[in-house]
Amino acid sequence: MRPLGAGPGDSDAGDGDGEGQVGIATRTRTSPKKPSQYKVLMLNDDYTPMEFVVMCLKRFFRMDLEQATRVMLHVHQRGVGVCGIFPYEIAETKVNQVMDFARQNQHPLQCTLEKA
Repeated sequence: MRPLGAGPGDSDAGDGDGEGQVGIATRTRTSPKKPSQYKVLMLNDDYTPMEFVVMCLKRFFRMDLEQATRVMLHVHQRGVGVCGIFPYEIAETKVNQVMDFARQNQHPLQCTLEKA
């Protein structure tokens, strides 16, 4: 405490009681960690029609015709191609959607995911 009659310019910081000292309160803020990303991969087979693969890429990965055709040809020529990169839950959902759709249409198309 300041003694009676002490002015605002008087300092009592040397008293050791800690009053009159100004400090800044700091708190470390933890920023949320970005979720791990996963690549959705489409695998080539000798039975699924190219048009069906293009339809899947357009439908489930929102690709335009040109981009879907490019990815389909990459899968056809190299055996595997990346359809997109997503957080785990979204990647897993897309894999399941493609696999279910292929199964419903009696195609052996395979889709999988791996950590990006």
